[in-house]
Amino acid sequence: MLRHTGRKRSYKHNLRLAVLLCFTAGMVNAAGLFAFAVLTTNVTGHAALLAHKLATGDFRAARMVALWLLLFLAGAFFSSLFSAKTGPFRRWGYMVPILCEMIILILVGTFGHTYQQSILQTEYFAGSLLFAMGMQNALVSTISGYVVRTTHLTGMFTDLGIDLHTLLFNPSPHNTDVRKKIILRLVIIFFFLGGGIVGGYAFLRLSYYTFYLPAGVLVIALFYDLFRVRLRKMVRRMNAPAAA
Repeated sequence: MLRHTGRKRSYKHNLRLAVLLCFTAGMVNAAGLFAFAVLTTNVTGHAALLAHKLATGDFRAARMVALWLLLFLAGAFFSSLFSAKTGPFRRWGYMVPILCEMIILILVGTFGHTYQQSILQTEYFAGSLLFAMGMQNALVSTISGYVVRTTHLTGMFTDLGIDLHTLLFNPSPHNTDVRKKIILRLVIIFFFLGGGIVGGYAFLRLSYYTFYLPAGVLVIALFYDLFRVRLRKMVRRMNAPAAA
């Protein structure tokens, strides 16, 4: 799901990636909105907010929003430094961004109760989540060949509309690929929205500890990728003598 890139990557890999990490992004986005009144995956909205603050002369708030945009960009850049690595450790390049994202989520969950709605605290709490989401989106985009995006739905809805038109009004024997694209886009949309519902519902009951949940999903993703192949090899070795 995370290790395979290029020709080694399959449609099933992208589906699994969409399920886990879109669900994670949805939870973080909703929990961030409940906790800090900031959408932590919505760069387009922040660009509009920046323009609004500049137009109204609220330069203190404009600086804060500009910082969030830069932090999302910095997260994407940081992630790309590792996920685009070449050489013998390339297949494990995804681990550093995932581990960093887990650490950020755990820290926000641990120290979130100290939040007192000050501008400075909003800057670094929301900013850290935007940095984490920038890392995740760049990582997923890179390893999926720019097929899966996990932190926003605008492009997904646009592409889904185009694919639905193609499927309905341009029948072709090659429409199997279009159907697969539609399923993948629906999975991305459904699990992002589902993660948002779970994140919002959990925050009302768990407060800032909600951020432990997406960190736990990332642990599952890492465990799946690191140990699934090893378990298969162990099972094959155990079954080999019996088969002989």
